[in-house]
Amino acid sequence: QLQASGGGLVQAGGSLRLSCAASGCSFSTDGMGWFRQAPGKEREFVAAVSASGTSSYYADSVKGRFTISRTNGASRVYLQMNSLNPEDTAVYYCAAKTGTGSYYYSRGYGHWGQGTQVTVSS
Repeated sequence: QLQASGGGLVQAGGSLRLSCAASGCSFSTDGMGWFRQAPGKEREFVAAVSASGTSSYYADSVKGRFTISRTNGASRVYLQMNSLNPEDTAVYYCAAKTGTGSYYYSRGYGHWGQGTQVTVSS
């Protein structure tokens, strides 16, 4: 199971750090990703990190503001979010990748957390 936490209410320009913890099994050999879904919109890719942690991938909308990292020993994945703006408001989900497909598409991920709400006020 994956458990996401760290969401909350923050003013525009502020920062939040999301955390995703794995329990019951290890995802140390899987790529991990963060997706988000805003009200009335489809779920979209935010960021991903390879199993080794040496490669990371970002949506253009968050590049330069968000940083994904992982600690395999603790089976945790983090998303540091800086310079937040109201367009970042969404429920954020962490997921473990399965197979060798693209990091950018949700269909490549087989395990999902329950989501954590991020609200950015203007």
